[in-house]
Amino acid sequence: MPETNRIEYKRELNSDVDIEKEVVSFLNYHEGGLIYIGIDKNEKAIGISDIDRDMLIIKDRIKNNISPSAMGLFDIVSENKEGKDIIKIIVAGGTEKPYFKKKFGMTEKGCFIRTGTAAEPMPQAMIDKLFASRTRNSIGKIKSHRQDLNFEQLKIYYEEKGHTLTKRFKQNLELLTEDDKLNYVAYLLADENGTSIKVAKYSGTDRIDLIENNEYGYCSLIKATKRVLDKLELENKTISKITSKERIDTRIWNAVALREAIINAIIHNDYTREVPPKFEIFSDRLEITSYGGLLEGMSQDDFFDGLSLPRNKELMRVYKDLGMVEQLGSGVPRILQAYNKDCFIFSENYLRMTFPVTGIVPSQVTSQVTSQVTEQVTEQVTEQVTEQVKKLLEIFSGEHSRQELQSKLNLLHREYFRISFLQPAIDLNLIELTIPEKPNSSKQKYRLTEKGLLVKSKL
Repeated sequence: MPETNRIEYKRELNSDVDIEKEVVSFLNYHEGGLIYIGIDKNEKAIGISDIDRDMLIIKDRIKNNISPSAMGLFDIVSENKEGKDIIKIIVAGGTEKPYFKKKFGMTEKGCFIRTGTAAEPMPQAMIDKLFASRTRNSIGKIKSHRQDLNFEQLKIYYEEKGHTLTKRFKQNLELLTEDDKLNYVAYLLADENGTSIKVAKYSGTDRIDLIENNEYGYCSLIKATKRVLDKLELENKTISKITSKERIDTRIWNAVALREAIINAIIHNDYTREVPPKFEIFSDRLEITSYGGLLEGMSQDDFFDGLSLPRNKELMRVYKDLGMVEQLGSGVPRILQAYNKDCFIFSENYLRMTFPVTGIVPSQVTSQVTSQVTEQVTEQVTEQVTEQVKKLLEIFSGEHSRQELQSKLNLLHREYFRISFLQPAIDLNLIELTIPEKPNSSKQKYRLTEKGLLVKSKL
């Protein structure tokens, strides 16, 4: 494919390649774009001799030489073309235009826009106009009403991925406003907050008969996301059809599309409205609703083409750090591999995805299938359970305080118990708090979840 308004080729990364200029031009272009390193103008793959080094250099240059911050708006991946290693830089159109090279500031020497197949200087009149209309109601600019926030859960998740959050993690993850106050991103990622994601279940095809209403939240949004993923994984039962020749196993919903839809709804939700996304299970479908319509400048065709325009770039960056998203713009195309465009409903105030039930409705699942689901879920989770968590599950016989659990395990060190036993079990949704809205309550107790009971019986 030749160079276009969204594709740029560079033979190699050297001192003559102004990578910041190309990235800025795509950040300021509403569709974003792709930059390939290791391919010449004739589309021939040349390759990169030290791909790891060049990827680190590119990330460092984009991170430090462009303003406003582009973190969460770009992705750097390696690919193979014609047997040669190349680099692909995926750039999303930003919502804080104009973006510019820090060295030259908000001038025609620092601001660029994609015009045809080239990055051209942005006229000063356009720079002034974009700056005047720059989006200011992003969660990164809203001050948190609470400044006494802790981030132990976030630190644990980063440590699990081999990363250590330094003393400057609040600055590095953009958890501060311009006047160094914790912002709304920090509030959502903190150990305690007032945000709760609802997963409701109805017996029929409407909202009349509510049979289950779960809330996952009042904790780090990362933890809440993992709990929603676990809950819907449990609900995503396997339907077995036995024929004369074979047994055909089918999940109620496509597992890959389901995971992408859940994470997309949570990351791209408009939290400035203080309304979290919601998940509703009906007898014939699953509805996933995230609030806030398509961002200005993005059409439905752009959306279906996978053009990425992150509403919450700070959240996108954290979720990518933790391996919960793969690369920019990959979510919707993955969903469309399993479901058609009719499954999406666009509104000025929300976006809804509707996944129909495959085969038969949940209420018709037989006890035999339920048994198969139990076996499948417990086997999957058991593989992740450490010896410490196994010991913890074994001593449960109802609701217990932290002190009671430590005593039963003959453990004296409170922090060791929390990090090695309690927190991993909570993260796997095997144990839940009896007072989730007040995690540090003196009356707090813990009990096994439905999933925890299943895993305990398996152990």
